[in-house]
Amino acid sequence: MNIAVIGIGGVGGYFGGRLSLLLKADHNIHIHFIARGEHLKEIRKNGLLLDTDEGEFLGRPTSATDDISALPDLDLCLVCVKSYDLEDAMIKLRGKVSDKTVILPLLNGVDIYERIRSVIKNGIVFPSAVYIGTYIERPGKVTQRGGACKILFGNDPLNDYDNSVLCNLFDSAGIKYEWSGNPYTAIWTKFVFIAPFGLVCARYNKTIGEVMKSEELSGIVKNIMHEIYAIAARKNISLPADVVEKTYVSGRSFPSDTKTSFQRDVENMNKPDERDLFGGSLIRMGKDMGVATPVSEAVYNDICRMKPLK
Repeated sequence: MNIAVIGIGGVGGYFGGRLSLLLKADHNIHIHFIARGEHLKEIRKNGLLLDTDEGEFLGRPTSATDDISALPDLDLCLVCVKSYDLEDAMIKLRGKVSDKTVILPLLNGVDIYERIRSVIKNGIVFPSAVYIGTYIERPGKVTQRGGACKILFGNDPLNDYDNSVLCNLFDSAGIKYEWSGNPYTAIWTKFVFIAPFGLVCARYNKTIGEVMKSEELSGIVKNIMHEIYAIAARKNISLPADVVEKTYVSGRSFPSDTKTSFQRDVENMNKPDERDLFGGSLIRMGKDMGVATPVSEAVYNDICRMKPLK
């Protein structure tokens, strides 16, 4: 069984590292990492060190490379890149995908399935959401602190592929998961949190705690949440009636000095960011569904003026 993990950052490093531990007991499994730079060099030299709430583990993949074309034909692929790298990665990956290849995208966003399917027409793509707190502490080391460490995924709308092989694999690797016949409720519920807080924290250069202490900024967050809720309703995505209030309150579970990953990317003028994932896609969907998104558009446009795309 050939398994690739594309993007060995915090998420890919955690789940890929967990999977690589299976190599010690099962010689029929081959794990291939796609990574970059010093992180790749260190993984090749010493393996990938996972520092988790459950202890430290050292995973050594079958191979580690920065070249997707060097991968064998795949049975399973975990896609863990940033959204701005997704299209290019999928273009390079599609030659490795057969009709039976399972693709599990572990990215934020509500349109990831559509983005993948615009490039890769065959294979099985499971819409998914991931809940975990991870980051690269240093090259060759991924640290996990908090989060449910769980993947929620569900049916590919294009087929009814049996998920038992993937579930058995996750069971063996000690990876928590939940199968859902309709994963989009969870995917959109997560988006109701990450998009508004990501956009507002980035636009105003405030932490989550600072945003929640501000009546004005909290109001902007909630307005964007309501815009997302309205789009979901038009798309027949079933969200709880109190999802906005409950999702907003969940921000209190984060340390007050927490910055969102999108905010950190926007702060770095030399680094690409996921503005299209959090803002652009939201605005496009609003126009497509006839839902006005004035607050999202205002915040998004301000970010674009603050940091023009290169």
